[in-house]
Amino acid sequence: MRQKIAILLLALGAAPRVEAQHAAAQQADKPNIVLILADDLGYGSIGAFGQQRIQTPNLDKLARDGMVLTDFYANPVCAPTRGSLMTGMHTGDGLIRGNLELGSFEDWEEFGQLPLQANTVTMGTALQAAGYTTALIGKWGLGGPSSTGEPHRQGFDFFYGYLDQKQAHNYYPEHLWRNGVRETLPGAVASAHQRLPEGADPNDPASYADYRGTVYSCDTMTAEALRFIRNHRDRPFFLEMAYTLPHMALQVAERALEPYRGKFDDKPYTGPGYLPNATPRATYAAMITLLDTYVGQLVQALEENGLLDNTLIVFTSDNGAATGGGADPDFFDASGGLRGRKGSLHEGGIRVPFIAAWPGKIPAGSRSDHPLAVWDLLPTFLEAGGSPAPDGINGISFWPVLRGHPAQQQARTFLYWEFMERRGEQAVRFGRWKAIRKDTRAHKGQSPIELYDLQADRAEAHDVAARHPELVQRAAQYLATRKRAAWPAWNPDTSTKP
Repeated sequence: MRQKIAILLLALGAAPRVEAQHAAAQQADKPNIVLILADDLGYGSIGAFGQQRIQTPNLDKLARDGMVLTDFYANPVCAPTRGSLMTGMHTGDGLIRGNLELGSFEDWEEFGQLPLQANTVTMGTALQAAGYTTALIGKWGLGGPSSTGEPHRQGFDFFYGYLDQKQAHNYYPEHLWRNGVRETLPGAVASAHQRLPEGADPNDPASYADYRGTVYSCDTMTAEALRFIRNHRDRPFFLEMAYTLPHMALQVAERALEPYRGKFDDKPYTGPGYLPNATPRATYAAMITLLDTYVGQLVQALEENGLLDNTLIVFTSDNGAATGGGADPDFFDASGGLRGRKGSLHEGGIRVPFIAAWPGKIPAGSRSDHPLAVWDLLPTFLEAGGSPAPDGINGISFWPVLRGHPAQQQARTFLYWEFMERRGEQAVRFGRWKAIRKDTRAHKGQSPIELYDLQADRAEAHDVAARHPELVQRAAQYLATRKRAAWPAWNPDTSTKP
């Protein structure tokens, strides 16, 4: 397997890179930056975005204290969003365009996903050059053990968490990684992909005892984050908390489940797929509320260390809500009335909640419907810290929007997405219009284009392409700007599979 991976990476050749620009000397008023990234959290999954059944008091307060972006976008699945976040590139230009899984779910075959290449300018390297100490805690997904993509090779002074996103399906893992060193954890659950054994009573709580371990990964990762904040309070830092919540498997600490026990009409989930769960709806809700609890702990740590007034806090998600594994996002209206789920280029797959707060800098209780995306965060963070963005990226700083000065925001022509796994899709948003081209594999990239007016039809229920041929033509021109992907299977004119 290692030989196959080496051949794969050699075949990719040199992906496009941008040249680093070293910022000026560290400024005394440079803010700390804390990015909290949820996993599979749908647009409508928190109170600030309309959630009614799941309690998220800390995130709701963060929204009241800062700004909500109503039209913020990620990519449709995990690795492409993390790649765009790190590099400032959208999926029509960047290297990481899908979840290319290397190895298997077994610990001994943990090879991760397609790695970032050496010398890539990343969020880590750019912020290091701008005078920041950098840390990433949680889920990485951009290169497995000993690859060029490991976080400590991509600009992060400290990393603790999951290198391989397949391992992150288990909240009671056998190990986590610390700066390239594998650390074993006690009381692991053997696998995150099991089914209830034949003959086991699905209504007996004892039947699920084997699916709860000793060390809940998000607990120990949050403890590392709190320690990092305390230990680095005297100089500017960037901390990304890449939580795995509420991605399946459905696993949560008992203390978090208690408030939801018996609250919903729950039917046991017995598999196959992810882990069996006696109360899947209650567990799903508890996972989101636990995420909210961690956010509260991070904010409290900033306040206790005298850092809150000089810290930019951003919260968002890596893609839309996911189904399967016992999760029931429809019950919770997790997509907030948007069409689609994780893996789709409709709004429910890519539009995600976004909150930003910084006392005295970002207007409290403010909102913006400016269309923005995860690849814009790299230049935004750099501008907030007084440094220029790298050349050659797709991202545009939206610091003027966050400051409450939208008239000063740099204009852009369109936002672009593609997801060539499965049947293949492309999408662009330009102004109020959203265009989607589906089944690109079957039509070699020339399938019909659907057009939606998001201002009048945020649920994308009415295709108006026939009424606006001139807009469809413009969308086709935007879709044609994509560059060929380095991995052949991510191009619509090939059927090559990873």
